Amino acid sequence: MNLSDPQDLASLLEAFLLAAGRPLSLERMAELFEEVERPEPALLREALEILRQSCAGRSFELKEVASGYRLQVCEHFAPWVGRLWDERPQRYSRAMLETLALIAYRQPITRGEIEDIRGVAVNSQTVKTLLEREWIRVVGHRDVPGKPEMFATTRAFLDYFNLKGLEDLPTLAALRDLEPEPVLSFTDEQPQVADALQVQLDAAGEPRAEVNFSSLLAELDDMEVGLKTDFSDLLEPPAEQADAAEQDSAEAAAENPGAQESSTRH
Repeated sequence: MNLSDPQDLASLLEAFLLAAGRPLSLERMAELFEEVERPEPALLREALEILRQSCAGRSFELKEVASGYRLQVCEHFAPWVGRLWDERPQRYSRAMLETLALIAYRQPITRGEIEDIRGVAVNSQTVKTLLEREWIRVVGHRDVPGKPEMFATTRAFLDYFNLKGLEDLPTLAALRDLEPEPVLSFTDEQPQVADALQVQLDAAGEPRAEVNFSSLLAELDDMEVGLKTDFSDLLEPPAEQADAAEQDSAEAAAENPGAQESSTRH
């Protein structure tokens, strides 16, 4: 293999990336060569460009992300490729995605600043999950009373979302274009109602402890306190009818004492 030939080098780099199964930086790829045969960075970039062009029209592509270069399946094949895994892809709450978006666009940012923007408290589990996934990290403390932690995104966050850097994040104007069109209403009050419901949905999206199945059962138990559970009285005759029936029975017994005695023995 002629390592000074960009074509041969491109095939070798493809083998590196397929075997690694993760992004490789230019420096890391250079370290895989013996010092006497190590290609220059410019030659590596030329070989990577040849590899990128060779992927055109194929099911995979060469993608540069924050951690380096990787070979990955093209996005439009994702609905079918995802069937290889039995488990369903993990879904994240709206509250978590909003928190992550605020950190990405406003970093470094504190938890209190996130709460001021969203208008609801940030659940501790949300921050914990983002830290465990290594999508965010603590980069310092704000110089204010309490010294709150400041959060920022990580390289793993950029890799996961196919971004080379924060400059690749979509602009806020582009995000607004992705928002659904408002639903036409027949009255002026309906948009206000929709806004109010949206605020409630935002709050409910936070995985709070009180919004769970156990608390719902407890609430239903409280609702059942004092409720009527014995409906046998509905089968009894009204009081007036009961008194009349009792009087008729007494008169019949007086007229025919033998029948009453026989009935008692039976």
